[in-house]
Amino acid sequence: MSKQRKFNPRLKFQIILEAIKSGRAQTEVARQYSIHPQLLINWKKQFFEKGPFIFEEKGKKDNSARKAEELERIIGQQTIEIQLLKKFLGHASLV
Repeated sequence: MSKQRKFNPRLKFQIILEAIKSGRAQTEVARQYSIHPQLLINWKKQFFEKGPFIFEEKGKKDNSARKAEELERIIGQQTIEIQLLKKFLGHASLV
């Protein structure tokens, strides 16, 4: 059974940058760090897919999430209003 190594994000980033900047073959860079070339390919793929998102503001939500929260707030408010009206109408019909 092989022991799986853990790589911290800084080391991954360093390896990816070296693979991109050095002009050397990925297999050479992978061999230098004693990792499988496919692992380096996977890391680069993740880097290029998620790269644009690192510059987004933290806590900034996309429009769909904001819209969903607003709709949930409105539904909650209307539910309370309906319950109050039912209660009021129930008391009014007894009089």
